[in-house]
Amino acid sequence: MAQKPKVDPHVGRLGYLQALVTEFQETKSQDAKEQVLANLANFAYDPGNYQYLRQLQVLDLFLDSLSEENETLVEFAIDTYGTCTV
Repeated sequence: MAQKPKVDPHVGRLGYLQALVTEFQETKSQDAKEQVLANLANFAYDPGNYQYLRQLQVLDLFLDSLSEENETLVEFAIDTYGTCTV
């Protein structure tokens, strides 16, 4: 199971999302990637997060995940990309 990113509690939502993006980019564990992408997908359902997701280029991360061999990552990317682009 993926560990929660180590984030200073005072950095706020942007800092937490940045930590998730960094963890996704740096981890070699497929399980961790799935967990982090699922967390990012959950944040994408809240319109209040859109500015942060765009700033961190999370939409590109979802698009890049479409070419992964891991079907779970592809499914998260497909499900979430439509939500982020509405």
